[in-house]
Amino acid sequence: MLILVSYYNSDSVEASDKIISGVQVLSLIQEIDRLHTEKRFGRIAGVQGLLVEIAGAQQQLSIGSRVHVETRTGRKVSCEVVGFRADHALAMPYETLEGVGVGCKAYLAQSEAVVYPSEAWLGRVVNAFGEPIDGKGPIQKGGQPCALRASPPPAHERRRVGTKVDLGVRALNAFASCCIGQRMGIFAGSGVGKSVLLSMLARYTSSDVAVIGLIGERGREVQEFLEDDLGEEGLARSVVVVATSDESALMRRQAAYLTMTIAEFFRDHQSEVLCLMDSVTRFAMAQREIGLAGGEPPASKGYTPTVFTELPRLLERAGPGAVGSGNITGLFTVLVEGDDHNEPVSDAVRGILDGHIVMERAIAERGRYPAINVLKSVSRTMPQCNEPFENKLVQEGRKYLAAFADMEEMIRLGAYRPGSNEEVDAAIQYNPQLEAFLAQDKDERSSLSDGYDYLRQILEAGPAATGLNAEQDG
Repeated sequence: MLILVSYYNSDSVEASDKIISGVQVLSLIQEIDRLHTEKRFGRIAGVQGLLVEIAGAQQQLSIGSRVHVETRTGRKVSCEVVGFRADHALAMPYETLEGVGVGCKAYLAQSEAVVYPSEAWLGRVVNAFGEPIDGKGPIQKGGQPCALRASPPPAHERRRVGTKVDLGVRALNAFASCCIGQRMGIFAGSGVGKSVLLSMLARYTSSDVAVIGLIGERGREVQEFLEDDLGEEGLARSVVVVATSDESALMRRQAAYLTMTIAEFFRDHQSEVLCLMDSVTRFAMAQREIGLAGGEPPASKGYTPTVFTELPRLLERAGPGAVGSGNITGLFTVLVEGDDHNEPVSDAVRGILDGHIVMERAIAERGRYPAINVLKSVSRTMPQCNEPFENKLVQEGRKYLAAFADMEEMIRLGAYRPGSNEEVDAAIQYNPQLEAFLAQDKDERSSLSDGYDYLRQILEAGPAATGLNAEQDG
């Protein structure tokens, strides 16, 4: 469809025709269709903490409905309905409540939470509402609405996980292989290197698109992550969703939903998507805050029941797609409180996902990055996704790493007598090379084939015939 619009040129004093593409006209028509022709509103009946009570419109509101509260200064505060009490609707704000008082108007917004992503979102940084925050100007909206709380594909329509995906990190490619459509958790305490590992995965993965959700991230670190860790190359094929730690619980929760929605958009356009979220724990904390404000009883460690309901709803949206679409390979970080890997969120997420990668503070403290403990890391697609020779290499490498880990304290104290156990003797000799294999600089990329070749060279070379062997001979 083409529309010819005549306009007057003051320089040439001639009429000309300006051609507007059909896509632009269609987009304009869709924007007009989205406009509401009437406004409904209620009144603020009370404010308690971060909870706003709305009266007079409860018949038109439901859980998840959006309202815009007009403050006494004329500012509009977006809120979401999280519950009901007697004849009042309970809403929580996306922003601060300064200027909100009893009697202020609360206008009803769209009842369904949707966004309009498009291919133009690649290379952009957006907030939880899908608004650009990177200073690169407006962002082009797509033509079709995508629900923020979409359901995953039906289980019987989903394909099985595909072949291995190259993550670009040797330790993961070899010892915790990840397949296309698999969902893995990265479990670590604060300051152990989760964000740097995520940036390596975003830059080096073989997927078509990376969708990165920074949920409750430190504001200072966002720009560092974009410029130093992700870089221009990684950002060019990524969409980054940011909700910093100072933003409201609703914004942090919505950022997680938006991350999954954008990933689903590219999946439905037949792209292989890598979805990275840092972190699921902060999503759970935001949901806990919302649940407690709405009157839910605290359960395990203060987490409300809806936390453990929302976690599988969020995480199940990643995974293999239906026939005719792409897949979402999900890697979700879990901030382990107090380095306790059995705390409620960690335990719940571990049971939902298809494997877990454990990062340990003790490994980071001795200077080996990424600080992955491969003995505690599990991929539920192994060993079926590997070739027989690859499984043999991995099993042999694990054997020596486990033998050294079992005797590590005695070896460091000098209490182990060389020659007491042949397997431990070999593990001592192999350990420096295996530690070098597991270490990787953040600017270094290692492909699947390179990683297995490196591991094969280490194991085929055999223990060094010095020191220990000479002592055994004596």
